[in-house]
Amino acid sequence: MNKLITKSCEEIMTTLYKPIEFAVDGLLAQGLYILAGSPKAGKSWLALQLCLAVAKGEKLFERETNGGTALYFCLEDGYERIQKRLYELTDEPSDNLFFSIMADSIGCGLEEQITKFKSAHEDLHLVVIDTLQMVRSETDSTYGSDYAELLPLKALAQQLGISIVLVHHLRKAADKDPFNMVSGSTGLNGCVDGLLVLMKAKRSANQATLHCTGRDIEDTELLLTRKGASWTVTDESEDKPPDLFSFAIHDLMLELLSFKGSATELCGLLAEKYSREFFPNMMKKELTLHGYELQSYGVKFSHKRSNGQRLIMLEYDRDSDTGDGKNLMPEPSQNADPAVTAGKSESSQTTDSIDSASVGINNTCEKLADPVRQLAVPFRSGADPEYAIINGKRVEVKSYTLDEILMQSAARLREKIFRERGIVVPDFDPSL
Repeated sequence: MNKLITKSCEEIMTTLYKPIEFAVDGLLAQGLYILAGSPKAGKSWLALQLCLAVAKGEKLFERETNGGTALYFCLEDGYERIQKRLYELTDEPSDNLFFSIMADSIGCGLEEQITKFKSAHEDLHLVVIDTLQMVRSETDSTYGSDYAELLPLKALAQQLGISIVLVHHLRKAADKDPFNMVSGSTGLNGCVDGLLVLMKAKRSANQATLHCTGRDIEDTELLLTRKGASWTVTDESEDKPPDLFSFAIHDLMLELLSFKGSATELCGLLAEKYSREFFPNMMKKELTLHGYELQSYGVKFSHKRSNGQRLIMLEYDRDSDTGDGKNLMPEPSQNADPAVTAGKSESSQTTDSIDSASVGINNTCEKLADPVRQLAVPFRSGADPEYAIINGKRVEVKSYTLDEILMQSAARLREKIFRERGIVVPDFDPSL
């Protein structure tokens, strides 16, 4: 019997773990993923577009990529077809993108091939295998066999710290849940770290929805449009406030050099410096989660118990500071609501959301205006309000033109109609 190895809750919550890296921010993390779609739906084009974006360090669907080497096992095509597709997607070749039209099977040499390639290209971030069927050894398709067959690739992705994407097919039987349409047993879905399902309402359509789910990504649906050979995102992207916690700690430590005290005391110093609220019950968590980033800025974090009190200790080392000893926090006017105030209630979010189900522009405007009138006390700069007090907190108030409201509402309604009914509604033109 193997010895049982355990870690305490305290040990896990206080250990500085290296953050999970993303090949594509918020969409493709380290681990094993399946990209599935119907035949000729454009999933191989999407896979090649993904490889090019990572290899060139360019954005994909308005999301940052972790630039590095990409390896594409294009097992159903020849180099002539690959060349043709590359010229349709780009005019500039990348030294970081490699192709192979042959590969061993899972458990019969494939893992060794990828490992050797990684040893020759240390910055390998992405491996795409197109298609999964070409590297399978098992003919049985039960939950246990499917799960067991993918386990070596899952372990390899974790061991090498890379993303492995398996291009796969959907079965013909329709289902309300697109992830249930992945061909094979649910063992495939259960083993992988994430699923990307590309679905078109009909084969001739130039629009599709990319359904995304996974252990390290949020459930997302992206409405895509085919423009030439490339897929582009057409739905509205949500602006997320920047995470400035590490910047705030760094700039404080430029002045203090060292700190030893309670979370409450540290929050008091931060609040005094930035005139914003910080939360003692969140401080240790934020320091732990940002530990690696803080180290790159020359700030070392540790903690201990003393006389029943938890003490936080911070030390600043100028020689380890990649920020060259300069203040990193932006000016207040540039970011009125940074993410350093973690733990705020939902009511403290910016009041710029739009109800996509609103019918008529008057209703939409009323829905946007009413919460501000009822809950907010505006600060005025000149004639127009710039900030509001909502539940006692200062929040930036954003304004929209009539055309912007119409365009956002129309885009969300088009996506909803396409997702629920499969009908492609043309773009809305407010000038008509």
